[in-house]
Amino acid sequence: MSDQITSKFQRAIAISACLILCACASGPDVRVNVDSGADFAQYKTFGFFSPLGTDRDGYQTIVSQHLKAATERELVARGMRLDTKAPQLLVNFKGARSDKVQITTVPSMSIGVMGGGYYGYRTGMYAAYPMYQDNTVVSQYTEGTLNIDVVDAARKQLVWESIVTDVITQKDINNPQAVLDEAVAAAFAKYPVAGPAKPK
Repeated sequence: MSDQITSKFQRAIAISACLILCACASGPDVRVNVDSGADFAQYKTFGFFSPLGTDRDGYQTIVSQHLKAATERELVARGMRLDTKAPQLLVNFKGARSDKVQITTVPSMSIGVMGGGYYGYRTGMYAAYPMYQDNTVVSQYTEGTLNIDVVDAARKQLVWESIVTDVITQKDINNPQAVLDEAVAAAFAKYPVAGPAKPK
């Protein structure tokens, strides 16, 4: 009886820790920095740095291609156009992954020892008062960070920066384009020039 109760509480603790971690990973966390002196309404054209921070050893990665396509969609939706020769804005990317450890303390209730050993005389007759204690659960996960830099090409000055962080799952690794599309969309949701209103 006591082993069954203990096992149920251990499962409840593990589920609670999982729910807490999933709640943290419900969507990307987005932070932005903006040059308050920049007039974003004046910018009509954009391009991309070459090489990008996400390129490798002289070639453009698939990640760079996904990021460029997603960013182009966002900026075109804001009335801008791609100009590969003399853009007013230049966009750059940088991505990183890091392993993290989350320590969660979850309160649980212990019924007490119900049988065996010294307390064997209670077996099958009655249980001790419930006792509350904290259980510590350690969870390991991978966090991804994406930086998007938007630079005034004429002034060579960073005018907007977005830092997107989120938990990376195996599903994300298997479908990187969807993850990158979501990250870029979340970043540009905080861009100074709003995109078209989404249908309700």
